[in-house]
Amino acid sequence: MKTSIDRVSDSVAVLKLDGELDASNYRDVMETGEQLYGEGVRTLVLDMSGLEYMSSSGIVALHSLALVYRGEPPHDPDAGWEALHAAQTDAEAGGDHDQLRLVAPSEAISVVLGRTGMDRIMPVFPDRDAAIDG
Repeated sequence: MKTSIDRVSDSVAVLKLDGELDASNYRDVMETGEQLYGEGVRTLVLDMSGLEYMSSSGIVALHSLALVYRGEPPHDPDAGWEALHAAQTDAEAGGDHDQLRLVAPSEAISVVLGRTGMDRIMPVFPDRDAAIDG
């Protein structure tokens, strides 16, 4: 997977994901998001327009970043099913993760987001500008 970062302001960044988000690279996405948070970014926009596939590891990465951006510790990347169950519990409870915004997921990625409930706790926007404006 290829990623690129665009710092829109001191507190807003866009992380573009291209390719496949899976077990081979989800930790990299988590680390990048956490690094940006450490640098003062408080709103992270994930541009998913180039994302072709996302596995359950990708769900763990998304939910971990949602936790980080609301000021909570991320999942242990080695937690496996425990991390997935925590994401499911959070999705069922609802809640606002407005600090992590998703942009333009493909139809296949949208299905994964819907089935896992991630689209209920992270807003999904049709384009980058709408996500940045919130």
